[in-house]
Amino acid sequence: MTTNVAPFRVVFVCTGNICRSPMAEVVFRSLADQAGLGDRVASASAGTGDWHVGERADTRTLEALQRRGYAGDQHRARQFTHRDFVASDLVLALDRSHERILRGWARTEADADKIALLMSFDPHAATMDVPDPYYADAQMFDEVLGMIDRASRGLFRQLQPALRPVP
Repeated sequence: MTTNVAPFRVVFVCTGNICRSPMAEVVFRSLADQAGLGDRVASASAGTGDWHVGERADTRTLEALQRRGYAGDQHRARQFTHRDFVASDLVLALDRSHERILRGWARTEADADKIALLMSFDPHAATMDVPDPYYADAQMFDEVLGMIDRASRGLFRQLQPALRPVP
């Protein structure tokens, strides 16, 4: 017997939604799909700023994703809005500056309770901030993707038991 259960909705948030948060969205979606739980998760991303709305992910983001076997070419940048609080179960900030902005935008305690730092899901993280690779080279994009991958795997491991269908 199958039950219609709403997917668990996650939104990843960085500055312009062209580097870090699209990486996290793609990695998390891939983890869910690989585990056969893609229909149980809705993964999105957004930026705190509006500078890149409508643009594709940064070319270096797409290249870093491709080197690891991920596809991010469908991404179009958008800005986080209050509707994202309503439409999401978990709002993941890529660094503490995004977390502060999101907490400032939270209108209710329920909104604020949805906010967490992505790196808090990596028990071996040396920092809670995923550095912005925008002004760096391709190697930094690869390093950032590695950080995001490790934290996303930790997040998925934590959520996976709740995502599994009940027999």
